[in-house]
Order: sequence, then C-alpha cells, then structure tokens
Amino acid sequence: MRRPLLLCVLAALTSFTTVAAADDPITLPNPPELPDIGSPASAMLSGSDEYQLGAMVIQQIRDQNGILEDPEVTEYLNALASRLATQAPDGAPHFQLFAVKDTAINAFALPGGFICINAGLIIQTRGESELASVMAHEMAHVTQHHIARAIRAQSQQSLTTAAAMLAAILLGSLGGGGGQAVEGGIAAAQGLAVQQQINFTRDNEAEADRVGIAFLAGAGFDTRAMANFFETIGRTEGLAGTYIPAMLQDHPVTSVRIAEARARAAQFGPQKVKESLNYLLVRERVRVLTAPGDQDIEKFYQARLQKNSADIGTRYGEALALMVDNRPVEAEKILDKLVEQHDSLTLLHAALGQAQVKAGQTNDGVATLSHAVHLFPRNVPVTVRYAEALMKAGRPAEAHTVLLDLFNNVPPTPEQIRLIALAASAAGDPGDAYFYMGEYQISGGNLQMAAQQLALALSTPNLTSVQRARYQARLDEVREYLQNSRLRRVSNTQ
Repeated sequence: MRRPLLLCVLAALTSFTTVAAADDPITLPNPPELPDIGSPASAMLSGSDEYQLGAMVIQQIRDQNGILEDPEVTEYLNALASRLATQAPDGAPHFQLFAVKDTAINAFALPGGFICINAGLIIQTRGESELASVMAHEMAHVTQHHIARAIRAQSQQSLTTAAAMLAAILLGSLGGGGGQAVEGGIAAAQGLAVQQQINFTRDNEAEADRVGIAFLAGAGFDTRAMANFFETIGRTEGLAGTYIPAMLQDHPVTSVRIAEARARAAQFGPQKVKESLNYLLVRERVRVLTAPGDQDIEKFYQARLQKNSADIGTRYGEALALMVDNRPVEAEKILDKLVEQHDSLTLLHAALGQAQVKAGQTNDGVATLSHAVHLFPRNVPVTVRYAEALMKAGRPAEAHTVLLDLFNNVPPTPEQIRLIALAASAAGDPGDAYFYMGEYQISGGNLQMAAQQLALALSTPNLTSVQRARYQARLDEVREYLQNSRLRRVSNTQ
C-alpha cells in the first residue's frame, strides 16, 4: 500500500535539528522572527530555523511538480487560512497554504507555518467549515510546535544528508517511484524504527483538535465540522476494506476522539454560519484541474446536471471542464450567465475572460478582465489572468506594468515571478527579464544561477540608474550569501 506523503515528510523532518547549512536558499519574503516562548521545542529550533526547514520541504515538493500552481486555488486557501489565523496566539508564524496534486485524502503541516492540503481532501469535503476544520487542526500543530518537538527528540543529522533523504522520499511519493522507493529512502536513511516515531502522539492530536476547534469558533465556522468530516471519511471509505485513507493513517480517528470533538464543539453552542460561494467554486476547480488524463471530466458534470444538481459549483465546474475539452464557446455562455447572477465573485470573472480568450475573442477577454481588475484591484488571480490576456493580445508592455504594480504590493509565487520575467522579455526590457529570472532562481534556491542571471541583467545596455542600483544590490546580496555559505562549509569541515 502506498505510504501517504505526510508520513514520508515527517520521517525526514524528525531526523534532523540543524538547518543552517551552506546550501540553504535565500527565502523570499524574509521569514518572520518569532519570539522565544520558552518551550523545549523553541529552544531547539528558532522561528527562523523552522521557517527555513518548512521552506526547504515545500521547495522539494515543488521540484517534484507536486504543488498545484493555480492562483485562484492558492488565493482562496490562503484567504481561508488568514481568517482562521486571526484566532492564533501572538507570535504565531505567518501561514502559507498550498494545494498538493495528490488524490489521497490528506493534509499536513510543516514547521514555519507551511500547510499543504491534498486535492483529494478538498474534493471530499462537503462544506467550507469542513475544509476550515482541517486547516485549523493543522494550524494548531504549528502553533503548538508539535513537529519541532518531534525533531527535538531525534539525533542530529547534517542538512546535506537529510536533504538527500528528503529528495528520495518525495521522489518516491510524488514521482514514479511508488511505495517501494519511499520505504527504501526511509529505511536507508534512518532504519525501520523511525516508523514508531513519526506519527503525532495521541496527546498531540487531542491538543490540535482542541485548539483547532477554538480557531473554528472564533473565526465563525461550524465547530461541528471537524467531527463530521472525520466521521464521514471513516464511514465512506470503510476501514474494513483494503484501502485506508491517508488522513486516517496520520490522524487516527476513533469513536472516542469523535465524541470528544463533538463535546468540545457543543461547548460553543449553536452558531449561524454563512459559507462562502467561493468554496463551491474552488472545490470544483480543484476537481477539474487534478482529474486524471483518462477521465472525461465533462461527463461527470453532465451526470450531475441530469440529477438536477445545477448549483453554482456544478455549473462552474462544467464550464471549466468544457474549456479542458476545448469547447470554450460553450463555457463562455455558462460563465456569462453566472457572472450576471454573481458579479461579486472574482473566480467567475477570471474564468469568463479566459474562456473568451481561448475562444479567439481576445479583445472581449481583455475587456472582461480589465473590468474585473477595476472591480477588484490587485486581486492576484484576476490580475494574473488579465496580464496573460494582454500578452495574448500582443500587449506585453501593459502586462509588464500591471504585474509590476501587483508584485510590488503582493509577494508573488515562483510561477508568477516567471510570468513577469516573460512579460518583461516580450516587452523588450531584457534587464528586468534577467532580473526576474534571477528572482525566480532564488525562489528555487539556485543561487549560482541567480547570480548569473543578475550579472546578465547588469550587463544589459541602456539601463536606468534605478535599474542598475537595484540589480547591483540584489547581486551583492546573493554573492555575500554564497561567500558566507562557503565560509561556513569550510568551518564545519575543520
């Protein structure tokens, strides 16, 4: 049976306590410095250490093409997390949410506030509160430093060895290696005994449930959702069968635990909960974007519609499926009606503009997205889709300007950094193109390549004084970091 990703990652995480090493990437944005709250876990790992460790794992998953790089999904997950994070204690890290291209029903937290939610879990939830309950539970693992405590309990290991093991494990989990590659990576690096140490203890799980439910209540979600979700998964998948959902392996669910969760939820009393329509859209978006290549996803929505399930999520999912099936004109008709009915939903405007562009109505698509940008200024998905449409329309300079304004105010993802580099290149601004490719390499931890790109940026003719100063400052920063890394490496070998 295929070992779930969480087990594999935690097997790697629990093996090392030192994260300052020669090849650590420069992280963007800079990690927040968290106060030392005096716990044993924080004595072993500083806030900066936890951030670096979590960022390294995320980069490993990204390198294996495991992250769903979709601005609409990412924006929604992080907005939901921000709502929950208002209930977190002072000094909690800034949370970053990622959707993982994995159909297993699972989620996992990493040190430093990084949380991954599998596509399979998002699809399986029946409401926004259920999805929020999983996030709240994982966020509680972070705020309570459960992973740092597990790391503290293990012997020290060099980052180089740990990173190599982690790469092997993630390759087996996300690539084509399968379960045997995962097992081999764990066994070679740590021995089979580690399997007894990687699961959170029952006390950790109970604490995450208790703290998570408090987050849910404070943020205005249905506190009953946590117990409902675990109970539904346990019932629908059937523990007596040959397949046990990954989440149940990592988060053992018993009748006692469900009863305790229900009792805690009851303490908050009845709640009036109004769930966002964006949840319905994002769930179906994830379903379409992660559907297997041999699945006719459009037929899935046709079957739903025949059962009179014509809710907004189903209609949106149908439109996306039609675009995947290269039928954008039909998708445009559906989305046009949905925008008329729900003009406050950014996902509908973005999808309509994309459908129009794909249907060859590029000017209409640009107009639709331009209107959306004015309605929702600096909304990341809308602005990114607008820039893509401008480039399709042969207006890369405008796309470059739009993206610069956005990313000077909102930290971009690596894929969005790459997009602005492409826009700058198409707009005839090679200096900025090289500069942003340097930033793209930095986001992936490839500092040598970043230095090369920044040097090329500086060698570009006709730079403004502002550009030259900007490029030089960043190149100096990267070179200083590389030099300090070499000195640390020499020091560590002596």
